[in-house]
Amino acid sequence: MKTDYSFLLKQARALTEGVRHPVPNLANLSALLWQSLPDINWAGFYFTAKGELLLGPFQGKPACVRIPWGKGVCGTAAQRAETLLVPDVHLFPGHIACDSASRSEVVAPILTAGQVVGVLDIDSPLPSRFTEEDAQGLTQLAALAGEACDWLLISGAQGAAK
Repeated sequence: MKTDYSFLLKQARALTEGVRHPVPNLANLSALLWQSLPDINWAGFYFTAKGELLLGPFQGKPACVRIPWGKGVCGTAAQRAETLLVPDVHLFPGHIACDSASRSEVVAPILTAGQVVGVLDIDSPLPSRFTEEDAQGLTQLAALAGEACDWLLISGAQGAAK
């Protein structure tokens, strides 16, 4: 089933309009993704904090609370400041298995003023669930999250690890 990312982005803009705090915005965005994307088992966000990624709003099973910068798919996407599309997470070097049922993943960095302030992470129990179109659409959604939020409102939040 093909996802209409232009419609999803319109919905995301409407949900974040007039709200600058990252927590309610990302809570609503994770719920929107959870309801809109078929065949996923996790949709959520991690914040950059003190040289690592810290769990933010999400939908799905309980997740890893901290992910070291540069480790796993999320930490690597954050360190590189680029979206990663992983068809089989078990083949990704250093994959961190928060949910052993996850087989494929897309992680898009959230940037503000050129700094990585977090990541958007979507997992699926299906191998090769995500396409380049998914990666592009989720990258646009992460960009919207970067623009829609005042990241200084999160206590201890900081940009990319140095």
